Amino acid sequence: MTGLLAAATSAADKRAAFRAGLTSGTIQRFPGAFSPLVAALIQEIGFEGVYVSGAVVSADLALPDIGLTTLTEVAERGRQIARVTDLPVLIDADTGFGEPMSAARTVSILEDAGIAGCHLEDQVNPKRCGHLDGKAVVTTEAMVRRLRAAVSARRDPNFVICARTDAAGIEGIDATIDRANAYGDAGADLIFTEALRTVAEFEKFRAAVSIPLLANMTEFGRSELIPAATLQSIGYNVVIYPVSTLRLAMFAAEAGLREIFEHGTQAGLLDRMQHRSRLYELLRYEAYNEFDADIFDFTTRRNP
Repeated sequence: MTGLLAAATSAADKRAAFRAGLTSGTIQRFPGAFSPLVAALIQEIGFEGVYVSGAVVSADLALPDIGLTTLTEVAERGRQIARVTDLPVLIDADTGFGEPMSAARTVSILEDAGIAGCHLEDQVNPKRCGHLDGKAVVTTEAMVRRLRAAVSARRDPNFVICARTDAAGIEGIDATIDRANAYGDAGADLIFTEALRTVAEFEKFRAAVSIPLLANMTEFGRSELIPAATLQSIGYNVVIYPVSTLRLAMFAAEAGLREIFEHGTQAGLLDRMQHRSRLYELLRYEAYNEFDADIFDFTTRRNP
């Protein structure tokens, strides 16, 4: 039954694996999962981790990414995803859902949910999607207080606290580098600089910041889509693909629904659908059947 109803790997071991991955010299690839089933697929394919995007949690609730989701909603989605995978899960905790004390509580709640790490950003609350205009950032000092509160609440020292900065498009690269170094001094284990544009900007950031760095390779945003091998050669430690699986799924779902609407049948879509047998394989139906048979394979005897 181990690893069947829940991940075989403990939350502590997943956090230790994430922490070790940051200094392994191999870039840690974290595709976004919009559901536990997608997380299972990410693990099966062989990635190093799973990412839970705040923008995706919002979109899945049919809400824009403007700070409308709650800690409860985000933590529960993270818990559902962390439950099914042996991979470390990194989750988007927005601005910490309030003031520094709220950021501290956020860390404790996410630890309890089995998450391996979270990122907190320096936007003004409520936040905006990182690739939209109209963002505003708090002062460096305010973000340092946010981070110190989060670090103080950490019980497992391997829980990774990542500081995201959205200052590049507002204050420029040099000021953002200063922020990143201040965030590292405040206890951040990992720095995520949003909306860098080119390989040269990623290189400049790597040269100026000593602690591990995360690259966001989201589609249709401001950043050039840089291959993981290139990011690794630059010296980046983690890369996320936050919305890719949702975009792939929604594109396919919309195309299929339109065809059903127009033709009255899904017969022409079968070659674009996951087969029932493949779904059953991913869900491990056979293993559940064996488990059920082992539990209930018995006979009763009557007293003579």
